[in-house]
Amino acid sequence: MKLQELMSRVGIPVLGVLLVAFAYQRFDWGGVAIAMGGLVMWMLLHFTRMMAVMRRAAGRPIGHVASAVMLNAKLKSGMSLLHVVAMTRAFGKLLSEKGGQPEVFRWTDNGDSHVTCEFAGGKLVRWEMFRPLVPDRPGELAPTHAPAEP
Repeated sequence: MKLQELMSRVGIPVLGVLLVAFAYQRFDWGGVAIAMGGLVMWMLLHFTRMMAVMRRAAGRPIGHVASAVMLNAKLKSGMSLLHVVAMTRAFGKLLSEKGGQPEVFRWTDNGDSHVTCEFAGGKLVRWEMFRPLVPDRPGELAPTHAPAEP
């Protein structure tokens, strides 16, 4: 288990308990009330941010992004799925089986370029970008399938 994952699962709750214990020792029950109020406010801020991201993404087509190239440039290993959804403002199209690990999502732009992202434990582990062939001459369409046999 990575240190960052350990801190988010164990460290944050332990720090919250230590904060409340310190507040009680230093300021009695008034300190506990203030510490608990601060912790609740912090949790509500995170919940509100998550809901705002989900609300924005709910209004867009699933798996669509304005530019797959820009998304590919902004991705970094270890990003959370929520962060990627916030960047794209759309939910990714699920390619893996529902509830399975790792989760694989795809975002596609209008030019049929797409970025396929793999998340393990909600964190981005790898991604791959695909761009369709561009024709050599202007006005010529890129091949979409193999030519038919005569």
